Amino acid sequence: MDGTLVDTEPYWIEAEHALVEAHGGTWSHEQAMQLVGSALPASARILQQAGVDLPVDEIIDNLLTTVVARTQEHVPWQPGARELLSALADAGVPCALVTMSYRRLARVVAEQTGGAFVTVVAGDDVARGKPDPEAYLTAAERLGVAVERCVAIEDSPTGIAAALASGARTLGVESVLPVAPAPGLSRASSLTDVGVSTIVRIAAGEVLELRR
Repeated sequence: MDGTLVDTEPYWIEAEHALVEAHGGTWSHEQAMQLVGSALPASARILQQAGVDLPVDEIIDNLLTTVVARTQEHVPWQPGARELLSALADAGVPCALVTMSYRRLARVVAEQTGGAFVTVVAGDDVARGKPDPEAYLTAAERLGVAVERCVAIEDSPTGIAAALASGARTLGVESVLPVAPAPGLSRASSLTDVGVSTIVRIAAGEVLELRR
């Protein structure tokens, strides 16, 4: 979700900077990039190391409160995201939203998609966050299909690792971080280059390079 469908990573980075600075620490762009796509408890522990003197749960709540408020003000859709979701829904392709953000934020985004998602697997729904494949395996189970028949769309190295480990066909779309080549990984520069036919081809086993 964050970075793939909606450009909320700047919201998260702003929240991280504000929290660390409020506790007298410093937070760099490089440190923020390390958290992209990570499970929130893991991110919170890194923020503790940066000087945030709060329990993990309080750090997560602080970040979520800030990002939810910003997202409720404005959902920053990535180019092509809503169009792809609409096209998949029209084609009868069941979709799951798989995110390490917690449900209170995922719900804000999912509610703006017109019912495109059959199910939402959020970070607080799983015991092991990305890069563990649990979230994708859970999504496939809820969709009632073998994970090998699914196409996962991701933007971060952590998310891509989780998707590939699950056995899903995987498409990496560039957002905040570059998408490095990997065996079996399709890549695209933007969701504007991805349509239903693209998803069908990847599901059938093709590995595509849709890069500008």
